[in-house]
Order: sequence, then structure tokens, then C-alpha cells
Amino acid sequence: MASSSNNLGSNTTEKIARVFLDEFEGSRVLTKTVDTQLLKGEFNPASGTTVKFKRPHDFKVDETAGGDISSTDKSDIIAGTAVGTVQNWMTVHLDWGSQEESLQLDQLSEILKPASTRLCTHLELGLGAFMAKQGNLHYGTPAEVVDAWSDVAGAGALMDSIGVPNDGDRYYVMNPFTTANLADAQRGLSSGDNSLVNTAWQNSMVSNKFGGLQAITSNALSSYTSGTLTAGANRAGTLSGTPDGTYVTAKDTMTQTLAVTGFGSGSDTIKAGEIIQITGRNRLSLATRSEFTDATGAEILWSGTVTADVTLSGGAGNIVVAGAAINETNGQYNTVSSVVTSGDVVTIINAAPSTVYQPNMFYHKQAFGLGSVPLQKLYATDTIATTKDGIQIRVCKYSDGDANKNKIRFDILPAYATFNPFFAGQGFGV
Repeated sequence: MASSSNNLGSNTTEKIARVFLDEFEGSRVLTKTVDTQLLKGEFNPASGTTVKFKRPHDFKVDETAGGDISSTDKSDIIAGTAVGTVQNWMTVHLDWGSQEESLQLDQLSEILKPASTRLCTHLELGLGAFMAKQGNLHYGTPAEVVDAWSDVAGAGALMDSIGVPNDGDRYYVMNPFTTANLADAQRGLSSGDNSLVNTAWQNSMVSNKFGGLQAITSNALSSYTSGTLTAGANRAGTLSGTPDGTYVTAKDTMTQTLAVTGFGSGSDTIKAGEIIQITGRNRLSLATRSEFTDATGAEILWSGTVTADVTLSGGAGNIVVAGAAINETNGQYNTVSSVVTSGDVVTIINAAPSTVYQPNMFYHKQAFGLGSVPLQKLYATDTIATTKDGIQIRVCKYSDGDANKNKIRFDILPAYATFNPFFAGQGFGV
């Protein structure tokens, strides 16, 4: 006869959920650096797989000698939206055997920590991959390692020049080996934490403020492999058509399609995450709508990050980039100093083909959003565990009577959003 204590009831499910949530929360790094509040509670059964968020308006200032504005164009009021999109389900599931002894000895954390850490890491990897191909900016040269704090400060200077708010919510996320490169110069930069038990967030902190950035480390930074090249091809071509450079077209996606040619005669690939730069077209500050220079006094060329893989045909194809090159007479949403036109030279600055790149990331918290879709309970004993900033995890305990097994699963259904691609970029060394 089975023991009556061999019963994982609803109270046990709630206890499992609490322990799992604590371990999950303690493993988070990247997910704490993006905006979860705007997506919190937005998804419901009626919302479908996307939710739209209003982008902020911008305006222009006109200068006149006598104050007569009758012949000047007025500022346009154009409503743009950012879209939060539901991703794939993320699930950790396992057989849950007879655990009375572990429960009595309060060893749940030892059992559940690997599962919660794995789910958190997978969520952060997915978010990191999304972020790497949705930011418009870059600092440094791809494949150059970050080995000086000036490389980090340079990314902060670029954000200052662009007009990204310096309000304590700007981050520079580096991989662990970058942290090792900077170790000799690290002492004294971070106040540290003397508690006996540190969370992953506390352990990730390299500097709480350097160059206007919070410098942290994470092993969840995304990597990508650059595209291929056939014999005789190169990593540069030209625009085969003049792209649409209007805000009305770009306002809902903040992406732009570039028709290119001249990359070679084969069917080479350009991969998501690679960076395209346009010769002769300079960036504008979003704060001043004027051009600006780098540390050498040179104007900074406009560039964009490829958002999806492209296979060229005869060296030609259409490339979608994050952050549109906008130039209009009105000027209130311009991002580039002059109109991008057919024939402009475009260069993939990831010079080496078929090479793995793992860039650091710098961004403002308002660049990206993370949410989770509320999940329907399958059983009365299911529990929904929710972090303080709204990430929901469903804990579902069930059984396979034919196999005579108890089972348990932990589910997250995440949603990602890009609010402003000009608030984020890839970081390399100089």
C-alpha cells in the first residue's frame, strides 16, 4: 500500500514555485537591464501575438528674423508604434519522483537550481540574440577586442552624442573574457558587495558607473557567424535603388530596406547581426539634428545592423537594417545628414567572412522591452510565479499514469520589443 505522505499536492506545487522563482530571480542579469514595465500586463487572450506601443513625437525649431513663420513648414504630428512580438515557448520539464526526504530536509533549492538557471539562461540568450540584431549603433571595429576602458567610455561618448539620456539606465554588457582583459584597470571602479550570498546581478557588476554606463558581464551575449564570399567577391557593393527615407514609412518598424548590388557574382550570404555602413552619409544627433565628430575629429558615418539573413543572387539582394536613414525637408525625424541614394557605396564592416563574432552590447534600458504572456493553467494545482517586474513562470505538476510517473514542467512564453534602435549598439575595441 502506498504511503499517504507520497502526495505532491497543491501546497507542494506552490512551494516548488516559490523556490524556483527565487533561484530564477537570482540568476538574472541581462533581463534586468531592459524595460519590463511597458510590456507588463499588456498581453492577454485578446491581444494576439503582438502588442503595439506608441513612439514619442518629435518636433523642429525654426529660426526667423522677425518671427514671421507663415512661409515655414510646421512640425508634423506623426504617430508611430513599436511592436512587442511573442516568441516561442521556453520549457524545462522533468520526471518528478518521490521526493519526500528532500522536501523534509528542505533541499528543494538544490534540486531546482539547475532547472531554474537553465531556463533563465535560455531566456537571456534569446533576448541577447534579439538585441544584437535590433540595435542601430556600433562603436569600434568588429573583431577588435575590448582591452581598454577607453573602449567602453567611447561607447558612452557615442550615446551622449546621439542624445541617449544619461539617467543611470545605460548599460555596457561584456563577455567574461572582456572583463579579464580589463581586470588590471578594474580595481576601485566598483564599490562591490560584501554579502555572503550574491545574486548573479551583483556578481555581474564590473563598474556601477563608467563613462555614463553601468558596466556588467554576462555569458548570455549572442554570437553570430558572418556571411560567405565567393571567389572574386568582396564585402562592399552599391545601392541599386534609392531607399525610402521617410519617417512615415519607418515609424512602425524603425527598419529600412536597402537594395544592393555589386557584392560579387555568386549567391553569398549576409547574416543577421552584421553591420552595413554607407559612405558619404553622416549620422545626425537625435538631440540636435546636426552632425558630430568622433575622438579623431572625423564625422561619423551612418550605419545599420542587418536584422535578418539575406542570400544574394549575382551579388544583389534586399537587406533590412535596424534604424532607418531618414532625411526629409522638414527635418524633425532626420537621422542622416543627406539623402541616401542609388549608387552610394555600402560596406559590410565585418570584414572577415564565415567568422564568429560575439560583440559586447551597449544600450539604454528604454531601447528594448521584455514581457511574458500569461499562461492558462492546465490543472487546478498549477501555480503562476511572477517576478516583481512581471515575468511569469507557470509551474505545472502532472502525471503519466501509463508510465507510472509524476512529471513537472516550468514554462515561460516571452515577448520582445524594440522601442528605439538608436539607443543600442554593438561594442568592439578600437
